[in-house]
Amino acid sequence: MTDLTALAAAFPAVTAADWRALVEKTLKDAPFDSLMRTTAEGLPIAPLYEGADRSPAFPLRPFDAERPWDIRGRITHPDPVRANADLMTDLEGGAASALIRLDPTGASGVAVGSAEDLARVLDGVMLELAPVALDAGFLGPKAADWLAAAAKGSPAAKLFFHLDPLSAFAEAGESPGPIESHLVSAATVARRLAESYPDAGLFLASGRVVHEAGGGEAGELAFAMAAAVAYAKALVRAGLPMQDAFARTVLGLSADADYFATLAKLRAARRLWARITAACGVTAAPRIEARSSHRMLAAHDPWTNMLRLTAAAVGASIGGADSIVLGSFTDALGLPTAFARRQSRNAQLVLMEEAHLGRVADPGAGSGYVEALTDEIARAAWAALQAIEARGGLIAALADGHIAAETARVREARVAGGPLKIVGVTAFPQPGQAPVEVERATPRAAEAPSPRLPGPDGRCPALKPIRLAEPYEVAA
Repeated sequence: MTDLTALAAAFPAVTAADWRALVEKTLKDAPFDSLMRTTAEGLPIAPLYEGADRSPAFPLRPFDAERPWDIRGRITHPDPVRANADLMTDLEGGAASALIRLDPTGASGVAVGSAEDLARVLDGVMLELAPVALDAGFLGPKAADWLAAAAKGSPAAKLFFHLDPLSAFAEAGESPGPIESHLVSAATVARRLAESYPDAGLFLASGRVVHEAGGGEAGELAFAMAAAVAYAKALVRAGLPMQDAFARTVLGLSADADYFATLAKLRAARRLWARITAACGVTAAPRIEARSSHRMLAAHDPWTNMLRLTAAAVGASIGGADSIVLGSFTDALGLPTAFARRQSRNAQLVLMEEAHLGRVADPGAGSGYVEALTDEIARAAWAALQAIEARGGLIAALADGHIAAETARVREARVAGGPLKIVGVTAFPQPGQAPVEVERATPRAAEAPSPRLPGPDGRCPALKPIRLAEPYEVAA
């Protein structure tokens, strides 16, 4: 998108109206509005924009010229020993922290089922220097205790427990016992651990489950903010002050190949967070963890995923993410090799140390397109959040199908105009591709405590993750 003011400044004798007339002439007298587009959620995108106020409307992350954001490696290999090797290689290769995906079965993460298993994964890691975050689903409270045990009571340990039962519930479509009980259990454990680890992040209020199921930016933000409200209420009921409840909750968002949408979404997230915390009478700067989108990855011509991932990192970094988890270009095919993992680290290091993307406070400030898109996303997300709260909160909106219906509407709208243009799949497909190397592993399940809680299971329409390219890859 182009700013009319920038064009007029470059050509002082030509006004913004002149540029519009020139565009209409190029269109052979077709109306200027024929170039208007919308996002899948129906938010307008104009072909030209006037310049906007160039002063950042709100603060982004604290400025740090040396390490503007946290490069966070994602650890998923099912073998705890191999997972430890991957973790140490990431830290030695430029990553500053780690996100460990736990799955006792080993099917979708590290086969960890006890404090001893997690200690093997963390062997050699100095938790006072290298932050460690967890992704454990309904096992979150148990895993939080295991991570706390690994920290050995050090109050300086940099821990992110990332308790997030609502995302696990939304993706699975059910909970082992009442979902309300899981929320209470997580808040109780978080309150207890908060005393020993004063700087630890407790909950992850993530909207990624909506994104991965095909939803839009506003829907993702509304889910994340509704989760933040639910988690803050649970922490306050558990005895934590409201200020700490928000200050120790991390926002989790997706970073897509559309870097304009990503940076506008992250900027909008800060506006919404400021409005919610102000309404609750507290001041707490948001901490945003951005993870690269899995739904954007293609199995055909996977090399193009490097471009998608790099674009996602650009959007997340200039959008002000505090930490960025960048997947591997082979994630649509299998576990990443050492080469694939190195590419993910190096992409961020180049953006950070050579492109200097973290040296500007708010690169999007002043862009008519970015400012307008930020405002549109923020307004739509706020309306969606109000609709969720009007139903009684996020649990009720999940249970009655509201979230699933809205996500499905956006997912269907995205393909309503015909096949998506996906490089390497529907656009410029490459015949006769050589196979790409991936890791193969035979998962060995670990014994783990059951996450089941007393009472009937919670149920909701599931938000199943998709890959946008998959239907076309199957057809091919």
